[in-house]
Amino acid sequence: MPHILIVEDETIIRSALRRLLERNQYQVSEAGSVQEAQERFSIATFDLIVSDLRLPGAPGTELIKLGQGTPVLIMTSYASLRSAVDSMKMGAVDYIAKPFDHDEMLQAVARILRDRQNAPAAPAERGNGKSAGGDKAAASNAANGEIGIIGSCPPMQDLYSKIRKVAPTDSNVLIQGESGTGKELVARALHNLSRRAKAPMISVNCAAIPETLIESELFGHEKGAFTGASAGRAGLVEAADGGTLFLDEIGELPLEAQARLLRVLQEGEIRRVGSVQSQKVDVRLIAATHRDLKNLAKVGQFREDLYYRLHVIALKLPALRERGADVNEIANAFLARQSARVGRNDLRFAHDAEQAIRHYSWPGNVRELENAVERAVILCESPEISADLLGIDIELSDLVDDDPFAGLPGTGSNASNTSHEPTEDLSLEDYFQHFVLEHQDHMTETELARKLGVSRKCLWERRQRLGIPRRKSGATSES
Repeated sequence: MPHILIVEDETIIRSALRRLLERNQYQVSEAGSVQEAQERFSIATFDLIVSDLRLPGAPGTELIKLGQGTPVLIMTSYASLRSAVDSMKMGAVDYIAKPFDHDEMLQAVARILRDRQNAPAAPAERGNGKSAGGDKAAASNAANGEIGIIGSCPPMQDLYSKIRKVAPTDSNVLIQGESGTGKELVARALHNLSRRAKAPMISVNCAAIPETLIESELFGHEKGAFTGASAGRAGLVEAADGGTLFLDEIGELPLEAQARLLRVLQEGEIRRVGSVQSQKVDVRLIAATHRDLKNLAKVGQFREDLYYRLHVIALKLPALRERGADVNEIANAFLARQSARVGRNDLRFAHDAEQAIRHYSWPGNVRELENAVERAVILCESPEISADLLGIDIELSDLVDDDPFAGLPGTGSNASNTSHEPTEDLSLEDYFQHFVLEHQDHMTETELARKLGVSRKCLWERRQRLGIPRRKSGATSES
């Protein structure tokens, strides 16, 4: 169980953070100052230190040296954002702005501990952008933590190769993919393998900041620029100076903010809200979206000139359902992590759970898979995790075995009777679509659902998701 030290002088915040971490299966110790932490603990023995920046006596950054390599996560307010970035340049692994929400803190802690676990196996030259080998090395290097993404299917191998080629450059990168596919992991890999690796990577979710505040958050503001601006403040673009700015869900950025961002990319300078002075910044931009920016530009919802500035290098992340056996590898990694958090080492997936994981379409991608595994680990009372504990709508998955079409209508010995005979290249969803389109003219919805082994509700939901129209005919009319 990871052991975390909290150093925070405000008792209420310290106690709340301790309860949060303990509820999530972390061992926690606490102190109110750097001096108290030194007197009570051997600081270098902790797995992670979470410390406020401003403490009585010595600042939280003193723990970076005292920790002798233990990662330090700095907590700070937005008002001292520049100090937080400076602390990262001094060696802090990351910072988190107060007030933070619980999910944000837990995600940061989990990521840092995961990176720490992988770090010993990473090559010594990490961050210099040089590849130790060709494309074949990409998979093994990814596995040992250099890239930090699990999976070895052909689309991911291709992605690793592109990451290695793109990372050493300062070119803007647009990462495309469905929600939950791990776009921030790709952005972090690009940063860690670049010459900017020792500078901060500032991550911003454009969809999470109110439209009225987004320009101030990104570009900063001067005192009196608007009601409530009682002091000047640096923005997140300025905080990323010398490093990487990652803008997630950039398709949600308002047009006014897009114009300011374009100036950053074209001129390498920013102007705070309410200021008449510009200042130079050296920032590499990585953007991500699940939306089609080209189409948004055509209808005037996204600036076309900004789109072409972003689209210098485009990386496409495959959906989890397109990654083959990777899904089981990722599930097992999540199982190992969650098992360690609850102190169990006997958990494993039952055969039906492995099949369900492999054949479910995972519309929420890796994020949905992680939540399903976490839920199963919490609820599991025996060493084997069954499919029903995953809490997913398995639909056809409970019918399949090693043969992805075993037991389904129109397969096996009678397969030759159908014009849509399944092949190795036909996915489960392809087969479902073919079967429904072929038989819906002479079967009712109830009969179709029964043949497919699903409920009518599941049949209707899958029709909606795959865009299969329900034909109006006498056969499909049911009272």
